[in-house]
Amino acid sequence: MTDYLSALRRRMETHPLNLGDADSVLTMLYEAYSDCNPMVDAQIKAGFYELYQLMNGAPLEKMDEIINPVCFLCREHERSGFVHGVRIGILLARELAE
Repeated sequence: MTDYLSALRRRMETHPLNLGDADSVLTMLYEAYSDCNPMVDAQIKAGFYELYQLMNGAPLEKMDEIINPVCFLCREHERSGFVHGVRIGILLARELAE
């Protein structure tokens, strides 16, 4: 096993892992999950509809100033929950294995 781990370390040093735009494996997993499972359901659509109604009459630039940070925060909240869930799952797997 030691020989295998040494060979694996050498391989990783000479061929760095390409995570694309992700900064970690967990982020890469989230990006793949998010691509396959878009989080656009009726409740989210209704919430955005209500938000747009509240901004009715505002100039498009002002609407973008509000919507863009809202979307960023929603995505970060979803990503954070996904990453936390994976970490909890790993801890659970360790506990069950003991």
